[in-house]
Amino acid sequence: MSQYIYELEMKVRDYECDLQGIVNNANYQHYLEHTRHEFLISVGISFAALHEQGVDPVVARINMAFKTPLKSGDEFVSKLYMKKEGIKYVFYQDIFRKSDQKVVVKSTVETVCVVNGRLSSSELFDNVFAPYLK
Repeated sequence: MSQYIYELEMKVRDYECDLQGIVNNANYQHYLEHTRHEFLISVGISFAALHEQGVDPVVARINMAFKTPLKSGDEFVSKLYMKKEGIKYVFYQDIFRKSDQKVVVKSTVETVCVVNGRLSSSELFDNVFAPYLK
């Protein structure tokens, strides 16, 4: 899809798989989170520096649909695009297996900002994300 604004390639590690030989479902959340953090870095935002400034983006809700399992050694691409809904930043994140481009996971991740301990909008994010918001 041309609407994706960021993508990150990764590879499944042995320890991420369960007894069935496929990636344990919880690890997909790690992949999605790592992609969002790397996206932030790519637009000049340090997650750690934000926290030091009293700004904490947090996940409010996540919805994941598992389509095709990944196995140890599989290479995959995690892609995202985003929208803003009120004070929420909604990340639409999909993971594709590189070998055949099959959809692995389709997800929607709703995030909000807590600024100095209070739920708030973030002028910083509004400015930085403006070019990417649909």
